Amino acid sequence: MAETRRISGIDVVRGLAIVSMVAFHTCYDLVYLCGVALPWFGGALMDVWRASISWTFLLVAGAMCSLSRDNFKRSLRYLALALAIFAVTSLAAVDDPISFGIIFCMGASTLVYAGLERAGVAPTGWPAAALLTLAFVLLLGLPYGKVGIGPLALDVPRAPYECGLLSWLGFPGPSFVSGDYYPLLPYCLLYLAGAAAWRTWGHWLGSALAHLRCKPLELVGQHPLVIYVVHQPLVLGVLWCLSRLGVVG
Repeated sequence: MAETRRISGIDVVRGLAIVSMVAFHTCYDLVYLCGVALPWFGGALMDVWRASISWTFLLVAGAMCSLSRDNFKRSLRYLALALAIFAVTSLAAVDDPISFGIIFCMGASTLVYAGLERAGVAPTGWPAAALLTLAFVLLLGLPYGKVGIGPLALDVPRAPYECGLLSWLGFPGPSFVSGDYYPLLPYCLLYLAGAAAWRTWGHWLGSALAHLRCKPLELVGQHPLVIYVVHQPLVLGVLWCLSRLGVVG
């Protein structure tokens, strides 16, 4: 996630999200892989915790794309890493393979933004940010066959799901499984909302966030992809050792 200049507050926010991600995955591994009872970890709390992490990543990545030297190259790095993660998690078979996960989503969204940027139509302004956020909320249920909110939600025709070729877009096929699923729709809309907001208020936000400092979180926030890649093997390794010692499991 290379930018032309660093803003300490962005690294703090990103670092906090990464620490939260590691804690979340540790709890997940304890419950679903080690059989440890954590009654509080589940249901709405689990969903809200997961969303707080991934949505922060997408908003920050979207906001920072305006500071990237080359969003096209940046998108290819994300997508290459996403492909590697899919290959490794498929071979390891510890849990469901990660297909079209958060790294894929950031790569695909960055590619979309790069295209819009080169066409001169990258979203900017508070109306664009607001409309993109609204569209994101309305399409949150798209992977589950719904659009809209609550009782006003409508069923989506089954054809795009049943074809089995559009899981990447937001229409998971009948046999699709993934341990981490963030398709282009609706999540690209949140990324673009972050980009539009930063292009509108970036100067003010950057100045404000420049005063937010926390050295440990800044250090973590400066190396998000490395930590994302290595944290699960490390967590699983520690839990395996603890299970052998009879501490967990």
